[in-house]
Amino acid sequence: MPTAALLRLHPLPRLQISTRRHLRPSSTTHIPQSLHYPPSIVQRSPRRTAISMSYRAAVPTSERIVAALSYSLPFLNSLHYGRFLFARFPPLALAIEPLLPLMSAYRSLPYASFVAFFALYLGVVRNPAFGRFVRFNAMQAVVLDVLLALPALLQRIFGVPARGLGFRLLEIGYDVIFVFAAGCFLYGLVSCVLGKTPYLPLVASAADRQL
Repeated sequence: MPTAALLRLHPLPRLQISTRRHLRPSSTTHIPQSLHYPPSIVQRSPRRTAISMSYRAAVPTSERIVAALSYSLPFLNSLHYGRFLFARFPPLALAIEPLLPLMSAYRSLPYASFVAFFALYLGVVRNPAFGRFVRFNAMQAVVLDVLLALPALLQRIFGVPARGLGFRLLEIGYDVIFVFAAGCFLYGLVSCVLGKTPYLPLVASAADRQL
């Protein structure tokens, strides 16, 4: 009987509610200062930090010049692909006209293309005296020069169509190749002058594997 009277005075539901209040976590719980992570650890990963540090590192002027000049080799070898564009757009031919003396001197030397290719590959790419910035850009120029030589090789094997649909496809192919080579040349030249590493499409991954 005394136990029943005590249960009437203190019902169980109220006891459960009070227990839940004590178990509910407070929204204003204080977090120790040791558990707060610095913003630099949360926002930046080691990969991003390394990339940002590589861009901040100043590239010497001499290395910028050598890296920029490396792209002149594939550009000179791609000028003959622009013959149809030069015929349709005379202002474009006028922009290339200052390079004609250099082009004629380059073509007059026997095996000048092969000598320049191996000089760039052996003298720059495989030369440990140069930094990775110069060697990577030189390797991109070498890979681009190899890609530009493939259409000419196919042309010698299968011949040149004189007219019809085959000639039209040849003309379009020449235009696309020259625009791609000229775009890579301008992009690589400007990036090297600014001290930034250009990543050419279809070329950068192959160049990185070779290094």
